[in-house]
Amino acid sequence: MLHMPHQPLQVAAVPSQRVPAREDEAGPWHTEAVCRRDEAGLFFAPSKEPTAARLSREEAAKRVCARCPVMVACREHALLQPEPYGVWGGLTAAERRVVLARRRRRDVELRKTAAEGIAKAG
Repeated sequence: MLHMPHQPLQVAAVPSQRVPAREDEAGPWHTEAVCRRDEAGLFFAPSKEPTAARLSREEAAKRVCARCPVMVACREHALLQPEPYGVWGGLTAAERRVVLARRRRRDVELRKTAAEGIAKAG
């Protein structure tokens, strides 16, 4: 078996402070975000990142999110934008797509139920 020399995990180049993509719509929540400090590189994938490294980095980012006082606001920001990349509010981009799909299905069901209620009352 060929042994590859250990290479350090390369982290994507990101700004030293994470800020919302659209500052004009963001509230002051981001000023309290834990990720604005030292761990900014954990939240975005470097190019050609191996799967195992990506999963490890995402879990580390989620641990940072778990101790963040504005995690819920960050998550909602990422869902409303929607942010296409990175870990925001403890969710990866793929996890956010799942949440958004569930919300859309729920909204469709609520509208359907409301329409049926109106039809029965009328």
